Amino acid sequence: MTQHQTAQTMKPATAAKKLGVYLDATPADFREGVVSRAELNALQTDPPEWLRELRRNGPHPRPVVAAKLGVSISGLARGGVTEALTTEQIEALKAENPEWLQKERETQAEVRKETVRIKEKRAEKAARDAERD
Repeated sequence: MTQHQTAQTMKPATAAKKLGVYLDATPADFREGVVSRAELNALQTDPPEWLRELRRNGPHPRPVVAAKLGVSISGLARGGVTEALTTEQIEALKAENPEWLQKERETQAEVRKETVRIKEKRAEKAARDAERD
């Protein structure tokens, strides 16, 4: 008996998330079909013009917007940003630098510092434990 390997597919929403693009801005044929792992790999290695354009100018999904602004997704929500933004809108927000954005960037910086501190503390503990053994 021979086994036939079926192509692994995913919903367009999953593929868009993996590609870092806003699903509603993708072409209709992308949104309405399924995406195989091979197609996803092809899109990542040799992106078509529509994908390059979306990545360059947006609209961008919230995780990308948050990363470009240096805040968390929760910070975006607290700042009232609930929709996808274009690169131009993101740059305008950076230039405007509203108080909520400054506060969320500070919060994100503190979270990063705390994450590093915890990681270092765990590494020290692991090293001490290894010395005892």
